Amino acid sequence: MRLDHVAHRVSDRHKTAEFFIKAFGYRIQQEFELKFEDGTCANCIALEPPEKLTTNTSVLLPWTISDDFGTEYHMAPEIFVSDGEAGSIVGKWVAERGGIGGIHHMAYQVNSVEDTMREWQEKGYAEFSSDKPFTCPGLTQVFSKPSKLTGVIYELIKRDGFGFCKDNVLKLMKSTI
Repeated sequence: MRLDHVAHRVSDRHKTAEFFIKAFGYRIQQEFELKFEDGTCANCIALEPPEKLTTNTSVLLPWTISDDFGTEYHMAPEIFVSDGEAGSIVGKWVAERGGIGGIHHMAYQVNSVEDTMREWQEKGYAEFSSDKPFTCPGLTQVFSKPSKLTGVIYELIKRDGFGFCKDNVLKLMKSTI
């Protein structure tokens, strides 16, 4: 299990992304808008770390973790940044935190989201914001409710590639209302 990404909900996604780009060398991976049934929107930027490496190269750098399947690994987690207009899911969350926002959740890659959900529920580690994970091709995800131990929302994620699925992000955001 490793930290996959950290998601921030903020008042200005571009300024926040610029900070991660200039201060830590992150790069924009993708940017998209989510529209909710109530007419509000959230805007998202996914950032990839500067240390992102692939094993599809004949010369592996000393810090490269490789396998025989061409799996891509990176040293630092991705960063996911979202903002939203007043009254939107993200806008309300940021407003509740004095207009600054903060870390919304931390996502950990697991071998099986369903098995890990079951294990965490049996051990009393977490309750989840949905009964089952959300899936897109190559991506399975679920949010916990805020942990009674840490106050943090945890995302369990299994991915077979890179990036984020807009449909899953929309469902995940709606699951935390």
